[in-house]
Amino acid sequence: MRVRAPLTLVLPAVLAAGFLAVPLLGILADAPWSDLVGRLTEPAVTEALRLSLLVSGWTLLFSLLFGIPLAWLLARVDFPGRTVVRCLVLLPMVLPPTVAGVALFQGVGRRGLLGGYLESLGVVLPFSTAGAVVASTFVAMPFLVISLEGALAGLEPQYEEAAATMGAGPLHTLRLVTLPMLAPSLMAGAALCWARALGEFGATITFAGNLPGTTQTLPLKVYLLLQDDPTGATAVSLLLVAVAAAVLFALRGRWLRPLR
Repeated sequence: MRVRAPLTLVLPAVLAAGFLAVPLLGILADAPWSDLVGRLTEPAVTEALRLSLLVSGWTLLFSLLFGIPLAWLLARVDFPGRTVVRCLVLLPMVLPPTVAGVALFQGVGRRGLLGGYLESLGVVLPFSTAGAVVASTFVAMPFLVISLEGALAGLEPQYEEAAATMGAGPLHTLRLVTLPMLAPSLMAGAALCWARALGEFGATITFAGNLPGTTQTLPLKVYLLLQDDPTGATAVSLLLVAVAAAVLFALRGRWLRPLR
């Protein structure tokens, strides 16, 4: 059924879409198209791209390994302190990124809450690639957890109950029944998580620094280029936009359809 949209809704909707589009169109308009390939194939840029893909890939992996059980627990188990745990999941999404970096220092930095224990095991996270992964996971995993928890809460439990009556354990039911039914939400949450990790800046530069070849991902490279080479910063920004948009468009057709 086609609905005729009232003008009072169309106008602000168009303005909202335009507001989101203008900055991206600005990048396209100012991009150095004539030497774009040369700028994007510079060793420093390709190294930053490699690190971005490495960090965001590990972030997605850890988010799936730990975020799926957390989302299931929040959606399916009524345990004491569930509200507090849900608040902990939401908090990194609203914290200023630099505050998230400071929190990581106080938690797992050398002098942090667990820093001494980690150092005794030979694990030093600040200003390392592993630290960049930790910072990225801290701010990106909640996007996966919240997406999946909402989908689990809206999923009718009769199929899981039927699997349980046939002798399937909780893990078996989760793997063979629940997750396949949640595939669109899982893929959408994973895409959001990965895209957030790819664009992570504040927590990473605060906790892991901006070290070329170690922690300098593409967003940090853009920040560095803005000081001396704004045109180069625009070129690298265009690369980031293109990579993120390509993934979202690829998923859109199958996994990110609106519910009907």
